Amino acid sequence: MQPTTETIYFDATLTPNRSLSPRAFTIVMAIVAGMSFVAGLAFVSMGAFPVIGFFGLDALAIWLAFRWSFRKLKQETRVRVTAEQIELMHSLPGKAPKLAQMPTAFTRVSLEFPERRPSELKLSHADKAWVIGRFLTPGERKSLKQALETAIWKAQNERYPA
Repeated sequence: MQPTTETIYFDATLTPNRSLSPRAFTIVMAIVAGMSFVAGLAFVSMGAFPVIGFFGLDALAIWLAFRWSFRKLKQETRVRVTAEQIELMHSLPGKAPKLAQMPTAFTRVSLEFPERRPSELKLSHADKAWVIGRFLTPGERKSLKQALETAIWKAQNERYPA
């Protein structure tokens, strides 16, 4: 998004909630690896040598699942509302950001099924709609919808005072 000299009524960067810090991840993986190693040693002492390899594969699978999850946490959506336009930028790790612009005066905000999952917060203009905040909780989507509607109302009132 380009810097602007216009009044900005809403500017937010949306990111997924992080449920596990890097330090906690290290602790969890140390516990998983330790338990796998101890259980594997128990099986080795009984003469079942191949089992320790499967415990290692289990630990590796858990680590890969966490890494994939952490990669998804790096996505973000930026929303900016000015009197002239609403700008959206969604970026995923390793991909080019997707940009969208729509006029503030003709953009509609809608939230389908606000109290449960799956709910979609949409910004629509003409025949196009953009879903934002898929990673947010239903309560956060509802709050974001209200904030966006307020910002759009204020931006429209600047352009078209009553």
